[in-house]
Amino acid sequence: MFDTKYTYAVARIRALETGLFTSSVIEQLLACDTEQQCLQIIQEKGWGDADTPLNADAILAREQEKIWETIGELGVDMSVFDVLSYPNLFHNLKAAVKDACTQENGRTMNIYYEDTAVSPDEMLDIIRSKDFSRLPENMAGAARDAYETLLHTGDGQLCDVIIDKAALEAIYEAGKAARDSIIRDYAESVVAVADIKIAVRSQKTAKSIDFMKRAMAPCQSLNVDQLARAAASGMDAIVEYLSGTVYAEGASAIAQSPSAFERWCDNRMMQTMQSQKYESFSVGPLVAYILARENEIKTVRIILSGKQNGFSNDSIRERVRDMYV
Repeated sequence: MFDTKYTYAVARIRALETGLFTSSVIEQLLACDTEQQCLQIIQEKGWGDADTPLNADAILAREQEKIWETIGELGVDMSVFDVLSYPNLFHNLKAAVKDACTQENGRTMNIYYEDTAVSPDEMLDIIRSKDFSRLPENMAGAARDAYETLLHTGDGQLCDVIIDKAALEAIYEAGKAARDSIIRDYAESVVAVADIKIAVRSQKTAKSIDFMKRAMAPCQSLNVDQLARAAASGMDAIVEYLSGTVYAEGASAIAQSPSAFERWCDNRMMQTMQSQKYESFSVGPLVAYILARENEIKTVRIILSGKQNGFSNDSIRERVRDMYV
């Protein structure tokens, strides 16, 4: 028996997918001589609104807003997508903790995401008043620990580690509880890739095994103890460990270059989503569309930044992500 509640929404998403950037559009952007030429192309393709200024930040911010406006118009249960909003929500918690510990009043502009389950102003009020029970259960403990840590030690990195791990754990728990396999796959990928990034960065900065274990979140597809021990031994040991897992391609990317590894991390998520192109009766294609649009915006941002800073096309191309379509 098919679940038909997503049939209309999926049909609408299929129509919208035809507007996603293909690899040929990305090549067109790469061929531009200047950032301004890139901006004109994306504007011609409908990015931004008629009154959006012709600058990268304004256009990309508007495109990010459009993602959720589109999903909101589909008439589906929005709570299904909560897990996708956790990175922004926990980012705002990080920003609020730092503001509460360093600013007497007001908040630092331009470092908060709007349209989160807990608004930036409410988040800051909660942290300032130390009324952590007003936060969702999966945030409250980390918020208290991070706030106390930053207030008493001034260690911003440790504050970040506490909140980042809580975010990963929240994503993973939501994945385990999800009915739809796409959410479970998303959560597994996000946590595993984050753990690999922690291992790589920790190896480069000579962090201890204890630091890594404090930062990594357990998941099914990796053994974080083995990964941390490998990172403590050297980059070759990380590559060797990953070669025996489903993330073997990541091992090759690490061996190639840091930017190749970052690219692989995002490309793997797009690979995870590919099967949703053939689904018609589940939330999967909607989730895939959200992630495809975020990937598209990130890729355009990389190209615009590269053009602005005068990077060579080869250098930019190494960082460009694979498209969903």
